[in-house]
Amino acid sequence: MTIRRLTQDDLDACTRLAEDRDWLPERHKWRLLFEVGEVYGIDAPDGDGLASTNVLTRYGDDQAVVSMVLTASRYARQGLARRLMEHAMEQAGDRTVSLFATDNGRPLYEQMGFRAIGGVVKHTGVFEGEPSGRTRPAAEADLDDIVKLDAELFGTDRSALLGRMFDFGERVRIADGGFGHCWRNDDNTVIGPVVARDEESARALIGDLALDAGGEVRMDLDEAMDGLVTWAVAHGMGHPWRTARMVCGGDLPGDRARQFLPFMQALG
Repeated sequence: MTIRRLTQDDLDACTRLAEDRDWLPERHKWRLLFEVGEVYGIDAPDGDGLASTNVLTRYGDDQAVVSMVLTASRYARQGLARRLMEHAMEQAGDRTVSLFATDNGRPLYEQMGFRAIGGVVKHTGVFEGEPSGRTRPAAEADLDDIVKLDAELFGTDRSALLGRMFDFGERVRIADGGFGHCWRNDDNTVIGPVVARDEESARALIGDLALDAGGEVRMDLDEAMDGLVTWAVAHGMGHPWRTARMVCGGDLPGDRARQFLPFMQALG
């Protein structure tokens, strides 16, 4: 079975594969991944859609993220995910590669040399609170400052991705020394990324974005940030579900303590 680079023409097949594995279809998210990443797949031998997929997203010359590692249930345990992972790792070259792993996927990643460096816990709920008065809506004229701050704190170039926030997302907000974004997924509004020089600014950005969104929101909180997790839970965020952050090939660049929420787990 041949690995090929997928295109937007394969979007329907990708969403059907996701639903086969009891994931949401997430068409909006898939479209972004096609724009900023490299989507790889193996066609199903029976002619019915895709047998397996993954996505490689590169940031500059030193970092990459692997995501959307999916195999159709009827082709499970036939080595397809491993073949696609090996292909993505080849394409990544000398970059440090990271991903978020479920318990089911973690054994494969460990066999391929990934190591766990922490965890992220998804919390969902209706945020309860008042506007902070510390943030304001961002405009595209703010993008240069956003990209500059992100390059410093994230540690590599995400300008191609960040430039899409204003079209892809629902809101972008900035604070003194920070920025945040939220985007609509199938069943909730995801808060992220949030990058800031201090936790108080991050809380203001997260809270104001959540209040802007209304309804159910999702926050993928670093389990090591005890204070932020406690704050979020106190403001109505619950239903925790953990994934492991894993890395292969070196240490992640940047200041992880100031990266408060990822854009989405699929993008690191």
